[in-house]
Amino acid sequence: MTARTLTPTCPSMAAPVLAYEDLGIIQGSGWLFRHLDLHLGQRDRLALIGRNGAGKSTLLRLIANQVDADEGRRTIVPGTRVVMLEQEPSLAGHATLADYVLAGDDAPAAHEADAIADQLGIDLLRDAVTASGGERRRAAIVRALALKPDVLLLDEPTNHLDIVAIEWLESWLQRFTGAFVVISHDRTFLTRLTRQTLWLDRGALRRAEVGYGGFEAWTETVYADEQRQAERLDARLKLEEHWLQRGVTGRRRRNQGRLSKLKEMRAQRASMIGPQGAANLAIGTDDVRTKTVIDAKNVSKSFETRPIIRDLTLRITRGDRIGIVGANGAGKTTLLKLLTGELAPDSGTVKLAKTLDGVIIDQQRKLMAPDKRVRDVLADGGDWIEVLGVRKHIHGYLKEFLFDPSLAEAKVGSLSGGERSRLLLAREFARPSNLLVLDEPTNDLDLETLDLLQEVIGDYEGTVLIVSHDRDFLDRTVTITLGLDGSGKVDVVAGGYEDWERQRSRSLAAPRKPTTKAAPAAIPASARKLTYKDQRDYDQLPARIEAIDQAIARDEAALADPALYVRDPAAFTRLTAAIDRARADKETAELRWLELAEQVEALA
Repeated sequence: MTARTLTPTCPSMAAPVLAYEDLGIIQGSGWLFRHLDLHLGQRDRLALIGRNGAGKSTLLRLIANQVDADEGRRTIVPGTRVVMLEQEPSLAGHATLADYVLAGDDAPAAHEADAIADQLGIDLLRDAVTASGGERRRAAIVRALALKPDVLLLDEPTNHLDIVAIEWLESWLQRFTGAFVVISHDRTFLTRLTRQTLWLDRGALRRAEVGYGGFEAWTETVYADEQRQAERLDARLKLEEHWLQRGVTGRRRRNQGRLSKLKEMRAQRASMIGPQGAANLAIGTDDVRTKTVIDAKNVSKSFETRPIIRDLTLRITRGDRIGIVGANGAGKTTLLKLLTGELAPDSGTVKLAKTLDGVIIDQQRKLMAPDKRVRDVLADGGDWIEVLGVRKHIHGYLKEFLFDPSLAEAKVGSLSGGERSRLLLAREFARPSNLLVLDEPTNDLDLETLDLLQEVIGDYEGTVLIVSHDRDFLDRTVTITLGLDGSGKVDVVAGGYEDWERQRSRSLAAPRKPTTKAAPAAIPASARKLTYKDQRDYDQLPARIEAIDQAIARDEAALADPALYVRDPAAFTRLTAAIDRARADKETAELRWLELAEQVEALA
């Protein structure tokens, strides 16, 4: 591979610290991708988006110089340190996590690693062989960050992390002064952090100067342009290639309708939840016996002396979508096993409906034998599969799950991790059931598959139990959230992750009750209410924040036009500056409103 100096394509961009020109790599019997151009600026925050199998991880390894390209030219500023956080870091040959973190000639300083490990809450003296997936992932993050990279490459960094660790990583990356490229299925993570997007699609790499928040608007314009070109060419073959893109667009629109339905279901469930703190989900008198599928009363579970679940009373009805959230070790999987009858409580009772027939897709991904064909897994080697009582041809069913029909003859072992997870979903969703149990279902899935999973859950007529750290996915799918804080207490909240987080923030902001019988000190009259200005800000800021969000979305959509910079460079620069100002204004407004909300809670 030869080196060549590249110039930036936009005067507002700094000179790239790393670039590829005419990049190509062969995989199997053909090109995985070819003729790709790529540049990374000093402070780029790039989301790398693409379907499973498109080559995203391979592209990251090329950027990290871990694999050689078959053609193309690579340029890098001397002294630039590129560090990659891989999906599955190898800990082979290391006795402890510390041995792995501090291994190699380029090992980070021990004090740097220890400081990051303390913040992440990971014990580096842990035995590497017995470490959990979350502990291994945290150790890999410690090593990557302690190496002090100039360019950081992150391949599914939130897999196996709990929400606390994800939010810590978000905070670290917001302060990071270098460039990063991230592959992730976590929409919240991508939206909060990224400012540019790389889209790897059908062997081509497109770049937009918008973060993931503007990605869907951008892709809609690209798909619309391609559709018009295909219609002008009147080429049936070209149109046939668009079945996936039309499916993606339609799926997004349908999911907007499902979100409206979800809000109605949440409102209905909110009216059925008892007083806060009772953790009791009551049911109306209408047909209780037939609607109740899981009835838990005063359930408690401890391991040794530590309470995991304490005095939980919960009634789950047909059609409920239950999300379970909390830090690693808080008891999410234990609660799931209690509710499905896999684990007996220490006290209390859990009654399951006699007609309950569940499908469990767990986080261990006990996948199919690698030497089997996709056809064998789905249809026992045949051409037809029965899906919830409806007979479907295997090729059509594969299309529904975003597979090329030709993959029917492929071996399971040749599929990527995400494709195998998608195949598992396709197999399990074909089975008749009235209870669906998903333990970390979003790991290894691409964003389009997550849209599909959201659609399937929305149409599912039974009850769904979901353990997940994916905040956006929970907000799009569940009607009730069970929040665990690690003390054994379970909060029952109508809504998704944001609703639980909002309630938890209120609880933390609420004043503590006096611990003695002494009368509380008198509150001065001036402190018993907000000032006129504070009250006005408290009332008006939510609408202002929403207006800023709409302005950002509008400007990002305009900026997503690939031809904008060439057609009107001044408009491109103006929009970029406006988006930066709006984001700063939004952050200031949000902080101000949160401060006032805490005052209102205290006064209440």
